[in-house]
Amino acid sequence: MTPLDRTRHPPALTPGYFSSVTRAPREGLIALDPGEAGMTGPVFGSQAIGPLDDDLIRNAALPGEQAIGPRILVHGRVLDESGRGVPGALLEIWQANAGGRYRHARDGYPAPLDPNFSGFGRVLTGEDGGYRFDTVMPGAYPFPNGPNAWRPAHIHFSVFGLAFAQRLVTQMYFEGDPMIARCPIVATLPTVQAVEALTARYDPARDRPMDARAYRFDIVLRGRLATPMEP
Repeated sequence: MTPLDRTRHPPALTPGYFSSVTRAPREGLIALDPGEAGMTGPVFGSQAIGPLDDDLIRNAALPGEQAIGPRILVHGRVLDESGRGVPGALLEIWQANAGGRYRHARDGYPAPLDPNFSGFGRVLTGEDGGYRFDTVMPGAYPFPNGPNAWRPAHIHFSVFGLAFAQRLVTQMYFEGDPMIARCPIVATLPTVQAVEALTARYDPARDRPMDARAYRFDIVLRGRLATPMEP
C-alpha cells in the first residue's frame, strides 16, 4: 500500500485559519490501534440507504414540494491508488442551502432556511466505484475568520470503508468560483494541485437538459494523487 503523503494534505495548524489554532494538537501524535468494533463494523449494505437518500432536492421536502435553488447533479467515482473503483463505500454529504445557510441551531447567518431542504444525503458506490447525488448549488456564506471572510460554495464529503475507523472527510468546490482563491480554509492546502483535486469540473455531457447542470468529482483514497483530506 502506498504510504500517506502528508505534504498533499492540509496541516492541522494553519494560523491563517483562526479556529485551527485552538483545535490543532499541541503534542506529538500517538498511533492507537483501533478496537475490534471499530475495524469490523458496521457493514454498510443497501438496507442502510433510503430511496431518496441520494436526492437532496426531494428527500426532506413536503409532499409536492422541492428544494429551492439551481439544480445540479454531482457524480464521480471513489478510486484506490491504482485508479480502480472502490465498490460498496458509503458516501455521506452535507451542505448549505442555496442561500448559504445550514439547517443547524448554531448557524446564525440571516439568510433564510429552506423548509424543503435538509442539506444531507448518502449513497453507496456501485461496482465501478461510481456515485451520484441530485442537489442544489450551495450558496457562499460568511464566517468569523476576519472582517470579510467568506466560504466559497462547497459540499462536504464523508467516505466510509467497511468500518467506522475507515472514514475520510473532505470538501468539494466548484470550477470557476472566484471565492475559492480568497478562502482562508482553502489557503491551508499546500499546493495548487491540491486545490485542483478538490475542485469539481463542469461535465456538460452529463447535464439533464432543461433540468440540471452536472459536475464531476472523483475521490482518490491513497497514493500520490490522493484527494486532500481534513486532519
